[in-house]
Amino acid sequence: MAPATLLLVEGAAAVAILIVLIVRARLSPFIALVLVSLGLALATGLPPASIVKAFEAGVGSALGHIALVVGLGTILGKMMVASGGADRVARTVIGFFGARRADWAMMTVALIVGLPVFFEVGFVLLVPIVFAVAARLGQHTMRLGLPMAAGLSVVHAMVPPHPAAMLATQAFGADVGLTVLFALIVGVPTAAVAGPLYARLIVPRLAPAAPAPTAAEHRPDRALPGFGITVATLLLPVALMLLGSAGATITAPGSTADQIVRFVGTPVVALLAAVLASYWTLGLARGLTMETIQRYTNECLAPTALITLVVGVGAGFGRMLTDGGVSGALVGLAAQWHVPVLVLAWSIAALMRVATGSATVAMATAAGIVAPLAAAQPGVRPELLVLATGAGSVVLSHVNDGGFWLVKEYFGLSVADTLRSWTACETLISLVALSLTLLLSLAV
Repeated sequence: MAPATLLLVEGAAAVAILIVLIVRARLSPFIALVLVSLGLALATGLPPASIVKAFEAGVGSALGHIALVVGLGTILGKMMVASGGADRVARTVIGFFGARRADWAMMTVALIVGLPVFFEVGFVLLVPIVFAVAARLGQHTMRLGLPMAAGLSVVHAMVPPHPAAMLATQAFGADVGLTVLFALIVGVPTAAVAGPLYARLIVPRLAPAAPAPTAAEHRPDRALPGFGITVATLLLPVALMLLGSAGATITAPGSTADQIVRFVGTPVVALLAAVLASYWTLGLARGLTMETIQRYTNECLAPTALITLVVGVGAGFGRMLTDGGVSGALVGLAAQWHVPVLVLAWSIAALMRVATGSATVAMATAAGIVAPLAAAQPGVRPELLVLATGAGSVVLSHVNDGGFWLVKEYFGLSVADTLRSWTACETLISLVALSLTLLLSLAV
């Protein structure tokens, strides 16, 4: 095995090559991660005969759990979209907050709607509502769009059952229910600062918004699911996971009731229960047939293949870093420098985010690197490590991030205005979330 310094150099070189392959060579993150993982394993001196098996084990350990979460979460999101439930949530919340606080309403809607769907799905879903409300109130679209995007980003980065957050939860051995609870404690004020508050500051400095063609796509009132039943369906998996975490306090440890509560509180069972409930509440009860529901289910699963594979190979890359000794060398260096593990998790995730543009790759890679260090420092709550890693994974979104272009093109912004608004918003999310996580670590 190479000395620690050489291992660190090889690890840094692997990250640099990964950056070049994704950013400059425009290679798929999936292919790039596979190539770099195998190359790093060879460079660190792992026996060639065992490299592929170890890499497959790293990928498989992540996909065995994440694939189920991704698939079930995507189906739940599709049912919400197809039934009009998301539209109902948006209209009700905006009506409750009132026109003067429509930006706070959009942030709240995004926090709710974003729970079962990917950032891109939630964004495309809510953009027509943003345009319609902005036109009705005579406001700049970014006055509502930035809070909406901030809410989606916070949930995407820190709140299970999103894939990257779930992978980090698994890697750090965190309790899912507590992770959700801590993520909401940190995430809600973070979204408020980076969304409505920052939007009120920066929007007057942006160029006037151009009329958006998607505004015409906003449909008039129609028969929609009730607000209560929609929110109850969306929050069912969160409630079950929180119940599972509280099992030890409400039941006798080891009892049948305790085992049942813990079983239904696992992410897969909780999401499965929500999907089955949505088939009735958002499907059959709304007049949809089982044939239509089956078609929705099949259609929505195909686009999840790439994100699932990226999460898996990101975990495989982390396995190569661990088996090759790079993670161990980093652990030793961090111990020598006395870098707080929460700050280290944030820093590595931030580096990968800036380099690759992918929050998912950033979280998957950082979790794989930091997990051994976390195991060596049992005084740090693993749930907070998930939050710190998630905070780092959204910092400084720029031109190598698909979300950057999504915001720019949908809202008709210049690159400069996108940097002033969206990039600054993401960076605020990262810094505020890290600060609140560090404060929370003093209390729990």
